[in-house]
Amino acid sequence: MLKVSVKWQKEVFPDVEIDTSLPPYVFKCQLFDLTGVPPERQKIMVKGGLLKDDADWKTVGIKQGQKLMMMGTADEIVKAPEKGPVFVEDLPEEEQAVAVGHSAGLFNLGNTCYMNSTVQCLHSVPELKSALLQYRPSGRRNDLDQTSHMLTVATRDLFSELDKTAKPVAPMQFWMSLRKKYPQFGQLHNGVFMQQDAEECWTQLLYTLSLSLRSPGANDNLDTIKALFGIELVSRMHCQESGEESSEAESVYSLKCHISQEVNHLHEGLKHGLKSELEKASPPLGRSAIYIKESRINGLPRYLTIQFVRFFWKRESNQKAKILRKVDYPLELDVYDFCSSDLQKKLEAPRQFLRDEEGKKLGLKVAEKNAAAPKDDDEKMADAEGSSNTNGESSVASSQDGNSCQSEDTQLTGVYDLVAVLTHKGRSADSGHYVAWVKQEDGKWIEYDDDNPIPQREEDIVKLSGGGDWHMAYICMYKARVVRM
Repeated sequence: MLKVSVKWQKEVFPDVEIDTSLPPYVFKCQLFDLTGVPPERQKIMVKGGLLKDDADWKTVGIKQGQKLMMMGTADEIVKAPEKGPVFVEDLPEEEQAVAVGHSAGLFNLGNTCYMNSTVQCLHSVPELKSALLQYRPSGRRNDLDQTSHMLTVATRDLFSELDKTAKPVAPMQFWMSLRKKYPQFGQLHNGVFMQQDAEECWTQLLYTLSLSLRSPGANDNLDTIKALFGIELVSRMHCQESGEESSEAESVYSLKCHISQEVNHLHEGLKHGLKSELEKASPPLGRSAIYIKESRINGLPRYLTIQFVRFFWKRESNQKAKILRKVDYPLELDVYDFCSSDLQKKLEAPRQFLRDEEGKKLGLKVAEKNAAAPKDDDEKMADAEGSSNTNGESSVASSQDGNSCQSEDTQLTGVYDLVAVLTHKGRSADSGHYVAWVKQEDGKWIEYDDDNPIPQREEDIVKLSGGGDWHMAYICMYKARVVRM
């Protein structure tokens, strides 16, 4: 790590750190934060000419304490007339994102689109942001390691920064903390950071936050990440040879949509994903045997994550290959058929309430037993509708400590609405490009292509289903439609 001083116009910035393991573009992003001059406008004088984004620091020959000169103009702020329209650039920074209607994009720091898309999807979860805002070093668990703590702080700070500005954000501190915690994300190839798997980044980040956002000595009910994203599965194991049967329970953060020639829709892929064959030791037979594992959902989260299993290892070429097959997915997903009988019984009353209220809205008559419902039914239904149209918290009753996403009178229905899609474009997991498509609080969709947020139509979101070289869904995140009983 080197420290240099940078002269820009009449200002001098001393002790600017250069991480020589990162490309010069990252250094330019640092200067963007200091000066407001976008990286593409920066002209930094070094030995041999101008500093290029992908130059090799060893060749550049920067020395400790060296004084660099930078030229370039910062983003111009258009001043509004005394009595006229107010431009976004004239608003206080914390109001700019609100005025634009969406949060900021993220600079690509060198094949970091996998990380940027993951951050944008998870940043859309208001309950997660609330929990992170409450995270304080003083409340850190004694058993939490330093790297997990630093990654949690970096996530909190990055989420806050995205909400405060409409200008692109350089997620340097987050990226450094992520690589410190999980060194595999810092792999280099020919001196350049390698593309990584967005699903792995997503899973590792949630795992870290599950450790840090749980109160000391807390039980599962106070586990924020588990309440928001945890899926409880109950599985039946059966061996046809020996007749053995057993059951087991597990908690996962996503369901798998397996893709084969028979799979054309998400429902079919989920069905395949919940049934599998595995080989393990059979005590009665005294040898290995094939077991059939069939799983059912026994506990639902506030946000349901589904991964399309598109990547597999191709032995003949010794590399990852991608399944390009088109698999359709819905804007509204009902997982009732994938639930255990116990969970289905718990969902019956909330689902009937939801059907009745939606029927009322359409002018249909409901059963006599529901006709004498309390006067505040409209208010209850407004909560149910809110979850399908927004990313807001109108349909969620949170406890005071922010660790519970569901109160006693708030019930899940098994019905979910699509709120984020993470896509991959390209033929291999080790290359290509990741993008996040996120539903905003006003119901509009934004495509976050690194530092370039682009408005999209909802009808175009379901076209990200694959079948060609266009972006195709790799991870879908659905938000629970809930009712107050």
